[in-house]
Amino acid sequence: MSLRLMSEVSRPVTVKEERLNSRDGVAEYGAGQIQILEGLEAVRRRPGMYIGSTDIHGLHHLFYEVIDNSIDEVLNGGCNRIEVTVHGEGSLSVWDNGRGIPVDIHPKTGRPALEAVLTILHAGGKFGGSASGYKVSGGLHGVGVSVVNALSEWLVAEVRRDGKVYRQDFARGKAVTDMKVVGEAGDTGTTITFKPDAEIFETTEWNWDMITHRCRELAFLNAGVEIIVRDERSGKEVRYHYEGGVRAFVEHLNKAKEAIHDRIIYIQGSSDQTLVEAAIQYNDGYLETVYTFVNNINTVEGGTHLTGFRSALTRCLNDYARKFNLLKENEENLTGDDVREGCTAVLSLKMIDPQFEGQTKTRLGNSEVRGIVENIIGQGLAEFLQENPSDARRIVEKCVLAARAREAARKARELTRRKSALDSASLPGKLADCTSKNADECELYIVEGDSAGGTAKQGRDRRFQAIMPLRGKILNVEKARMDKILNNEEIRAMITALGTGIGDDFDLARARYGKVIIMTDADVDGAHIRTLLLTFFYRYMRPLIEHGRIYIAMPPLYGVKRGKEMYYVHSDRELEELLAKLGRPKNVVVQRYKGLGEMDAEQLWETTMNPETRTLRRLSLVDAVMADEIFSILMGEKVEPRREFIEEHAKEVQNLDV
Repeated sequence: MSLRLMSEVSRPVTVKEERLNSRDGVAEYGAGQIQILEGLEAVRRRPGMYIGSTDIHGLHHLFYEVIDNSIDEVLNGGCNRIEVTVHGEGSLSVWDNGRGIPVDIHPKTGRPALEAVLTILHAGGKFGGSASGYKVSGGLHGVGVSVVNALSEWLVAEVRRDGKVYRQDFARGKAVTDMKVVGEAGDTGTTITFKPDAEIFETTEWNWDMITHRCRELAFLNAGVEIIVRDERSGKEVRYHYEGGVRAFVEHLNKAKEAIHDRIIYIQGSSDQTLVEAAIQYNDGYLETVYTFVNNINTVEGGTHLTGFRSALTRCLNDYARKFNLLKENEENLTGDDVREGCTAVLSLKMIDPQFEGQTKTRLGNSEVRGIVENIIGQGLAEFLQENPSDARRIVEKCVLAARAREAARKARELTRRKSALDSASLPGKLADCTSKNADECELYIVEGDSAGGTAKQGRDRRFQAIMPLRGKILNVEKARMDKILNNEEIRAMITALGTGIGDDFDLARARYGKVIIMTDADVDGAHIRTLLLTFFYRYMRPLIEHGRIYIAMPPLYGVKRGKEMYYVHSDRELEELLAKLGRPKNVVVQRYKGLGEMDAEQLWETTMNPETRTLRRLSLVDAVMADEIFSILMGEKVEPRREFIEEHAKEVQNLDV
């Protein structure tokens, strides 16, 4: 799944102060304290600077860096097939039929170019435009594959060039063999096989979904390339090949939605050596789904290209609406929110010198790109609207309807805004707030039902734990426009309590709680309520998920009492293990908790709310494209994609309440 649940047992944090010098408490600082890190040691000391983190995201960033090098060969016309293999012992291989990393002796290092690329930061062929071997690349910084080498227990590079197969072995960033010829080759290309270093990463378990979704994404963005992914652990194999490119991407994104026009808008153009490609299709939903890429890098934080795209969309649709009197004279122009409602689009740029913000390349900063994208998209969209009047009318009429609902949404939104983050007078009455004003330590429990909410209020620590009970199931926001969402009493109460605002108004700095903990019964209804809440948070408060603020409480399924001793377990497997450990004596009483209300306040505190003993599961966003797809399938209007999803994944279901 794309929304990943990570279990963690909350523990209090203590800070220990140490005197660094017995004489005056000041640490010594001289030439002896200046460290010079040789080779790739800096990467191993501070991996987060290069791959963002050492969790599952950082682990898969290694794979992204390696396959991005193969895709750079695709961009430059040297490759049309890539094979990815996850091996049983934890290593991973990326094979391509590109030109192959150069193997001749580098004039400055006196070593083979292959070794330089893999052992020296900022060594690569992507710094000087076409003169350097690459016109276009995603690997701007020249640190990708060398960082992979530094953070791997071992890495093997094989290059097929000049009719020969060259091989060199590395360990934790250092060459352990010289490059040597190991065979003959009938083609060209590179194979990188590496095993992530368990000393660096929190986990070294490859995630099939994260790998395949990136490969499918790359196949969409590079029409005609074939990418094959194999998993030796499970025997799975998939093949991705899309001649339709970004049009096929948009069609895929909209497969669980009802499009309001069959013809996908496709726009392509170039200016100043920047190629702009976009596909757009509107659906009858209320959410914007726009993904942007630069040289195949997913710029999840947008940038100047997204700004230009949105400006062109707003201007063109307003011009068309005015020209054909689809907006009344007394009506204001359509806003950006109006024209983006129900819009699914993919924007892909190929350019020579992209200026990304940060090594993880999540935002484009080139100022000139905004004008280029706005002009190309504006011209292409205007032509489509003129040549397809029936489609154009349906699109604009949807935008106009969104504009007319905007005023109602604005009025409802005002009800959710607080005068001050500390002004308790405007908080919803059902909220039992905590006394602390330190948001970092405060927790909001969103609890299923008034009864369980009452028990939680009695059992909580009032200093830092707030309780908000929900009555019934909240609105499915996947099927509702903003005005209806904001008129829902339960949702409005949550927004007011959190204090962040929603959608474009969202501001994480205004959050009143460091943790938002969803606590529902361990049954089908509880799971449904949890899913409805997660849909709302993902669609309208996504930064809470992105910054690890959303948690799932894990109340026990069973209470096992033996004499005066009480044990709690969370699954049937844990129950069997406990009973076996206790020797299954006759005086053991097993209680199945079907709901939170079956526990008293003391039990709920001990098992589910006490930071010393509770287990929480934290949500993290692994892949936004995949998450969007899952929410659309499971919570959207179309039944057929949901049925297919259930049939495909039925065998993977865990903890189904019977």
